[in-house]
Amino acid sequence: MTSRRFAKAAAGVAAFAAIIFAGMLSSTPRVKATGDDDENRNDSRVQRGLEIAPVPLNLEGKNRALVGLGSYIVNAHVPCNECHGAGPALTQFLPGQNPYFGQPAVINPATYFGGGRDFGAIAPGAAHIISRNLTPDKTGLPVGGHTFAEFVQIMRTGVDLDNLHPACPPGVVNSTCVPAPFRADLLQTMPWPGLSHLTDHDLRAIYEYLSAIPCVAGPPAPSVLHNDCF
Repeated sequence: MTSRRFAKAAAGVAAFAAIIFAGMLSSTPRVKATGDDDENRNDSRVQRGLEIAPVPLNLEGKNRALVGLGSYIVNAHVPCNECHGAGPALTQFLPGQNPYFGQPAVINPATYFGGGRDFGAIAPGAAHIISRNLTPDKTGLPVGGHTFAEFVQIMRTGVDLDNLHPACPPGVVNSTCVPAPFRADLLQTMPWPGLSHLTDHDLRAIYEYLSAIPCVAGPPAPSVLHNDCF
């Protein structure tokens, strides 16, 4: 190879290397910016979740970031209290604070996640489907004292681990049982469609948040909505 050809080849290699190097430099900030954007987005959700929580939160021994994210999911993304905080008629919001009447919305802390929304009878004469009390009991565990693993199972499959309504015997239908073809081992309204795509991390955040909210005792036992707070 002549010196002239060698010089041309070397110049070509150098130019190609310069292009690759420039591309690496230009792409690196974009990758970093995307990571920063994701982190800022998560931080903003956590902060916003902590801001919009309608009840005092017990953060002792809790993961603050998970609590904030959980609050964001259940209060801003999927408003779970609309089913689990309804209780008797018109108790989801404080008196004079019902947004459905054109009033400023203020959640009623006495019924927040205490359950009680009646979805009606699953069949004529059969058991009524009523949302459960999700607040923590005296053990500090939410959802009626269920562990996180049990909570994930409930959210993913809709299984009723409390076995509240047994299957009706053949030919019998009453207000305490679930008739065929409905499955008595399921909660019927779960898993809720809006929650079906949540990640395990999202569910962990929701569980952590529910562990941080105040206990709602609900009606006296033996009501399924009763919660032993102390």
